[in-house]
Amino acid sequence: MPSPQPRPNIADIPPYVAGKPPTVRPGMTSYKLSSNENPYPPLPGVVEAVQAAVGQMNRYPDMGSGALYAALADTLDVPAEDLSVATGSVGLIYQLVHAFCEPGDEVVFAWRSFEAYPIAVTAAGATAVRVPLRPDARHDLDAMVDAITDRTRIVLVCTPNNPTGPAVTQAELDAFLARVPPDVVVVVDEAYVEFVRMDDPVDGVATYRRHENVVLTRTFSKAYGLAGFRVGYAVAPTPIAGALRAVSLPFGVSTIAQIAAVASLERHAELMERVDALVAERTRVVDGLRAAGWDVPDAQGNFVWFDLGDRTTDFALAADELGIVVRPFAGEGARVSIGETEANDRLLQLAADFPR
Repeated sequence: MPSPQPRPNIADIPPYVAGKPPTVRPGMTSYKLSSNENPYPPLPGVVEAVQAAVGQMNRYPDMGSGALYAALADTLDVPAEDLSVATGSVGLIYQLVHAFCEPGDEVVFAWRSFEAYPIAVTAAGATAVRVPLRPDARHDLDAMVDAITDRTRIVLVCTPNNPTGPAVTQAELDAFLARVPPDVVVVVDEAYVEFVRMDDPVDGVATYRRHENVVLTRTFSKAYGLAGFRVGYAVAPTPIAGALRAVSLPFGVSTIAQIAAVASLERHAELMERVDALVAERTRVVDGLRAAGWDVPDAQGNFVWFDLGDRTTDFALAADELGIVVRPFAGEGARVSIGETEANDRLLQLAADFPR
């Protein structure tokens, strides 16, 4: 007897592998370094703002996210018409592919990069075009341009790149954009933008202002520590932002997520104190790893990358024995978030003991 069948491409969607929780070990505090979460609690005043809104949970959220759009427009000095909010920046990637790709259209991105990219592309029936990273774990932007065809609708630039860490420079991005056809949407995925400390960093807002095909995607999950509330935003030229809003899930960003995001935007000084502390820890960890003989890529997010190949599973198991859980990519390497000082110390211990 026939039964309902999903579209054929659904079977091709790769699973999203979330970071595992830490193993509970008696007498030992375990740490989760597998999901690039902020180890700090929400910023001062955010919990109180959310608690005050809990009593409204019987009502739908503001579908227009008016207060959040106004706060973002004021913070970024952009028109509210050039904004779109969604359930994290990953929600925006899904919306972009659905808004701009017909089945069979192509989306170009570096690989390895954010693992949600091929999922979103395949779910829409589009074709993922993976361009290998350079040996230093950076985007090969020239090769990405060369991969563009008349079927390409979107190019994704993850900077800093998750999971490997390096970010593109403004000069590199400008040269890249000069070669991309104007009818191709270029997404500059800046989920970790607050952590970037490098020469010639990308100025995403200035870049979007100069181009009619550039979209920025950002999130409150990382630096702001609101991963559990799922809220991100895009900055894009008005027609693109309008298309994103048109395909957005109604009431997708909850009331408490909107309130938490607005309250977080009001606390920039406190945010940067925490980000600076995490960057200082990142520097300490990277310096320690290199002193121990590890050739880790430039780290511009809140994580570090170990190129381990076939030793990846062994590394993850050794980490687990020390009470830290990392994010392994089988046969390739492991991404390890910058966490609490004790957790980072255990990572350095692991790096010193694990054969290189």
